[in-house]
Amino acid sequence: MNNYEYIITSLPDITTGWKFGEKTPEDYIEEITSLCSEKDKAAIAFLLEGFDDSKLAPEFYISAITHKNRFIKEYFLFDLNVRNAKVKFLNRALGRPADKDVMSFGEETPEAVLDAVAAEFEEAPALEAVFDLGDILARERGIDDLMWDKISGLTTFHYFDIEVILGFVAKLNIVARWFRLDEQTGREMFKKLVDEVRGTFKGVEYNG
Repeated sequence: MNNYEYIITSLPDITTGWKFGEKTPEDYIEEITSLCSEKDKAAIAFLLEGFDDSKLAPEFYISAITHKNRFIKEYFLFDLNVRNAKVKFLNRALGRPADKDVMSFGEETPEAVLDAVAAEFEEAPALEAVFDLGDILARERGIDDLMWDKISGLTTFHYFDIEVILGFVAKLNIVARWFRLDEQTGREMFKKLVDEVRGTFKGVEYNG
């Protein structure tokens, strides 16, 4: 028997600027999973795995886009589109080939995955507008705001089911990322990223 109603009514109403207080993100996730079925625990674990950049290989996205859970399927398709768009933006800024380092799939990839990836990315114009922002942190915040809106859209008209719980966990991940970064730390982190990229492609002038 699922405990969706009990779990969901006990969740805090979080916003992008929400503060955790005494509980950590891990505390919330542990409380949620302790009340879930094995099937739902597996779905949450899969979602959490997708928050680890080191796991985001083509094989992961193939599993995600063919996943039985609609939220996971749509969330990671959006995530893939955003990540590829970021790579293309960086390629333009650095004068690199447009498709260099863009996530690609092998010949044995299921047709359903290739069709989904090739489909029109309706949020692309909004994402391009975010990339045009001059401040690096503002761009990152803008990307996360688009992700937040996507999550909200995926859980619209869902009230007491696993989709709502997955949406909460995904939003919790966004809040946690910014909660752990004050502005100065964030700027230092992104400056380091830019310096690493600039060091990789010597002789390229980057003014982002």
